[in-house]
Amino acid sequence: MTLPLSLLDLAPIAPGTTAKESFEGSVALAQTAERTGHTRVWYAEHHNMPSIASSATSVLIGHVAGKTSTIRLGSGGIMLPNHAPLTIAEQFGTLATLYPDRIDLGLGRAPGSDQNTMRALRRDPMSAESFPQDIVELQGYLSGESVIPGVQAVPGGGTNVPLYILGSSLFGAKLAAALGLPYAFASHFAPDALMDAIAIYRREFRPSAQLEAPHLIVAANAIAAEDSADAHEQATIIRRARVRMMITRGPHTPEYTDAQIDDFLTTPQGAQLANMMKHTAVGTPTEVRDYLTDFATATGADELIIAHASSQLDDRLRSVELTAVAMGITSAVAA
Repeated sequence: MTLPLSLLDLAPIAPGTTAKESFEGSVALAQTAERTGHTRVWYAEHHNMPSIASSATSVLIGHVAGKTSTIRLGSGGIMLPNHAPLTIAEQFGTLATLYPDRIDLGLGRAPGSDQNTMRALRRDPMSAESFPQDIVELQGYLSGESVIPGVQAVPGGGTNVPLYILGSSLFGAKLAAALGLPYAFASHFAPDALMDAIAIYRREFRPSAQLEAPHLIVAANAIAAEDSADAHEQATIIRRARVRMMITRGPHTPEYTDAQIDDFLTTPQGAQLANMMKHTAVGTPTEVRDYLTDFATATGADELIIAHASSQLDDRLRSVELTAVAMGITSAVAA
């Protein structure tokens, strides 16, 4: 059986481009994913980040759903402590009503932002503590069996939008296991706790109405190109860009040259940031296939979700196509 392959779209706003162009790129990426046999595309909720356009996640999902036909679309994820569960039930209930059997709801508890942005979102600093209870409340709205007397999600009740727990620590693994939900680990940027989290999820999983057995999704980055040197050059550009973003937050930080970033990467602090992209498949389609196959085997993944990291849209689309053929989910792509 071919391993299901999905996409994580960070809706990047590349230097010199606009959010509108990012959304056009997200449509093209989803259409390519649909054509090449991918299972789903997910979008992440981030706020106050000039390089990411997916802050209004449910709106973006709806836009892309209207431009595609069959592929599943969802959040990877909605940061539930930023929202009232009823609001999310209504939003995703609306999406599921408009696009039946195509909508996923991945949930995380991180802020998706910094402290000032949390305040701007009116988020209570303690709201993450009620994450498990908020999921149960959300489940009730979507199933039509609300745990809040007299309150229903309209639309939403009875849509049973499938929930997924996202995590990068052991907390999410334990919660997904306790609630009997699919678990997606953010190993594309937080690799360190991956194997421990997987072991806990599988060991402690309890069946639920949604899921009889564990379903594990693991994330990785990928850059596939016909030429291996080209793919590695793209990876170098992306690594520099991500490190630069991490160390230049704020209006008064200097602009670092590529040479300065490369020097920084040789330091312990730089190596720590570079480790965030530890699980990255780079090279020809064969090299990418070998890496992803080994990664799936080592983790026992039931599904891989891939963030194609190339900075240019054409390179991302080509990476999606080449990876799909290499992994056997489609037979051919355009030349």
